[in-house]
Amino acid sequence: MIILGLTGSIGMGKSTTAAMFADLGILVNDADAVVHDLYRGEAMAPIEAEFPGTTQNGVVDRVALSRALALNPGGFRALEAIVHPLVRAREAGFVEEHRAKRTPLVVLDIPLLFEAGAQDWVDKVVVVTCDPEIQRQRVLARPQMTVEKFELILARQMPDAEKRAKADYIIDTGGGIDSARAQVATVVGDILN
Repeated sequence: MIILGLTGSIGMGKSTTAAMFADLGILVNDADAVVHDLYRGEAMAPIEAEFPGTTQNGVVDRVALSRALALNPGGFRALEAIVHPLVRAREAGFVEEHRAKRTPLVVLDIPLLFEAGAQDWVDKVVVVTCDPEIQRQRVLARPQMTVEKFELILARQMPDAEKRAKADYIIDTGGGIDSARAQVATVVGDILN
């Protein structure tokens, strides 16, 4: 089984690209979806203990948590120490399940793949990219996004050029959906053939 790591900075089109792999029948484990699930489950209590007032009704309030992190950027390390091992355990379970089923290819969608050192957990890496101005437009169009929040997020991510330099494959989403879909099909064909 080939484990393909999928990553890309905020606004590059990684989630859309992950869906394109799924559309081709490739199983995708989405780290963001896992985090959302953990915020409703086992990560909630330790996050509340570390960041008091960031949960409501047994669920992490992402807006309150973002606010707490904006006031104390050093808190990212504490949050990652809580969340990353839980996410990693879910990813490992996903991989083992599909290895046992002899699935030929799976995708681990990991936004902070390089930042978390997760490139060692995968066989190949796909980096999703686009022109920085397209990225900026996409991100700033998101609800409740500000220039300051965007810059804070970018400061925590490895620069796009460094990610591309470490990639086995690059998907450029700046040319539109059809172009990206063709690039994804090429990657899948290259790996499976």
